[in-house]
Amino acid sequence: MLAEIRGLNEECGVFGIWGHNDPAQISYYGLHALQHRGQEGAGIVVTDGNNLRAVKGEGLVNDVFNEGKLSKVKGKAAIAHVRYSTQGNSGLENVQPLLFHSSTGSLSIAHNGNLVNASHLKQYLERAGSIFHSTSDSEVLAHLIKKSSHSPFREKVKNALSLLKGAFTFLIMTEDVMMVARDVNGLRPLAIGKLGDGWVAASETCAFDLIGAEYVREVEPGELVIITDKGIESDMFANPANRAMCAMEYVYLARPDSNIDGINVHMARKRMGKILAKECAHIEADVVTGVPDSSISAAIGFAEASGIPYELGLIKNRYVGRTFIQPTQELRERGVKMKLSPVVQVVKDKRVVMVDDSIVRGTTSKRIVKMLREAGAKEVHVVISSPPMIDPCFYGIDTSTHEQLMAASHSVEEMREAIGADTITFLSEEGMVEAIARPFEDENRGLCLACFTGKYPTEIFPDTVLPHEKDC
Repeated sequence: MLAEIRGLNEECGVFGIWGHNDPAQISYYGLHALQHRGQEGAGIVVTDGNNLRAVKGEGLVNDVFNEGKLSKVKGKAAIAHVRYSTQGNSGLENVQPLLFHSSTGSLSIAHNGNLVNASHLKQYLERAGSIFHSTSDSEVLAHLIKKSSHSPFREKVKNALSLLKGAFTFLIMTEDVMMVARDVNGLRPLAIGKLGDGWVAASETCAFDLIGAEYVREVEPGELVIITDKGIESDMFANPANRAMCAMEYVYLARPDSNIDGINVHMARKRMGKILAKECAHIEADVVTGVPDSSISAAIGFAEASGIPYELGLIKNRYVGRTFIQPTQELRERGVKMKLSPVVQVVKDKRVVMVDDSIVRGTTSKRIVKMLREAGAKEVHVVISSPPMIDPCFYGIDTSTHEQLMAASHSVEEMREAIGADTITFLSEEGMVEAIARPFEDENRGLCLACFTGKYPTEIFPDTVLPHEKDC
């Protein structure tokens, strides 16, 4: 799998639109902008006010949708999703938005993130008679809504959301309403925009730019935004907790042209590179290059601050699929070369600074260092625009065990030796927080740094009893 060539995999992306005469077409473009957040599957569910209809499939957005399919789902609103599986298996039954039909109406759900108490909730729901049709943790919310004794529907949703722990942004749609929710810590990004007389919601603002929507604001932690033909209103399903936006959104996950909490991702990454250059001023080199694509911004910042020229020393082939079969070591090595190629004229006989955003398993860095040396680089100095990742993520990134993290069991010197670099330098935790520069006053500036510090903003393995489970 080409996942070995890329250290981290993104979670998912959600998009929603209300009040447009061709919501499926707009959603198609919105998902294109969010394609980097998930490449395993994509789906769109449309409401015409009476019925919910879905079109979805496995693969990239271009592979799943065509004009014929989209023309069959006409309506006034839609929610949409691109998927990378962090919980649940691959397969069409797990491709979102999930769609449920019942005698009381239909319900569709799209989710980005990961529920850390999903297993606990599933056990309770199954004991109460629920039958799950997918292995995705996202389905839990639908069952909680259906079983809630609260009324009206808004209160059912609020009650269900209040039982969830972990990272989530949800788009929830029935025939006549779309609801947008974000977890109490704000671990995952979610923004609201305006398109003509209608409203849009998306994981990243880059989707607004593509469809010509105007950014309005972020969805607040613990907030439920309700959108109908009558307009938009805000409610809270829980009190906000400590702000804890995933730092990796700024480091790697988000597109550089997106803004999160008013901070442009490209500029944050560029500042990371500048601070990193100051923290490793001891390095003497001839050229700086970044590992495409997410490290380019940091590499530009490093070059500007250090005075070492920036060059395109590595070129990414954008036409290599993510599921290329590599059954032997030889083919795995060839797969790396298909994905990334060194520019020999840039690196030959040069002392090269190779900027990357993170080291996860170390296999990618080792192979890139080897390629640069084979292309004639005299020295390879690896600089990383984030701290060492020493603890797993339980909020939607596919690093759920310490065994998947090189830094969890290796010293910096051991990592340098393992990947074959002359030196290796990580950005300090303080430097990363300063570079992102979020407008919050707490110690971490409203960031989740759990994968760097082991300090998680939520319970990870909750053993509390649900309020309505006490008599079960």
